[in-house]
Amino acid sequence: MPGGRLTDEDRQHIAAGLADGLGYAEIGRRLGRPASTIMREVTRNGGPDDYGADRAHEATRHRARRHKHAQPPAPPISDTGHGRDPQAVQDFTASFTDLLVQQGLPRMEARVLASLYITDSGALTAADLVQRLRVSPASVSHAVAFLEQQGMLKRERVPGARRERYVIEDEMWLPSLLASLQMNEALVAVSQRGAGILGATTPAGARFESSAELLLLVTEAFRQVIEQWQQILAARSAQPPDTLTTRDELAH
Repeated sequence: MPGGRLTDEDRQHIAAGLADGLGYAEIGRRLGRPASTIMREVTRNGGPDDYGADRAHEATRHRARRHKHAQPPAPPISDTGHGRDPQAVQDFTASFTDLLVQQGLPRMEARVLASLYITDSGALTAADLVQRLRVSPASVSHAVAFLEQQGMLKRERVPGARRERYVIEDEMWLPSLLASLQMNEALVAVSQRGAGILGATTPAGARFESSAELLLLVTEAFRQVIEQWQQILAARSAQPPDTLTTRDELAH
């Protein structure tokens, strides 16, 4: 299946292609695979001069068994109170992570962000993240640096300790929306400039003019949404501190 794991039949085709003197790109095209996949497969299994389909298949099975046995069981998620189903929380975390990756976040950064976002405290230390994600401290450090630069989390000292913890920003999507707003404004400006230079009555100029009109509508909608949300936050901040508690007590 294209995009899935290589099968024994795939490896037979790769071996035959190499014997015929085909390049990685051509072999990949025939199998419906990226050339990089073929290159990695051949490189880690003897190279183009010593690649054997049966030997490669057995080596892959051996690596898979070794990796499976080496992986310790996933640590339980600590925030499983409030009657939550631990498996449901774990499944949701995985799906949320996948969604963040689809939105453009690198996978490690997405895993760190999802781990923070599902915690009630919204804060975890580097050691917490290493244990939860079963990755190296360096991987966590790089991911945190990226997310901090994007304004999605911040660092703070653990009270009474020398350690740091990473805290999710409650309004972490706001900086992203503001960045999108700025990008849209820049695109509007350059599209209008392009229409002026090329001539709005020409096909190329009309294309830029139409793009500017659409982007301007999106920009205005973004600006209105952000202003409305800021008003909502201001109203919440103005509420008495015990308002939420009182409502919760009344609900029970």
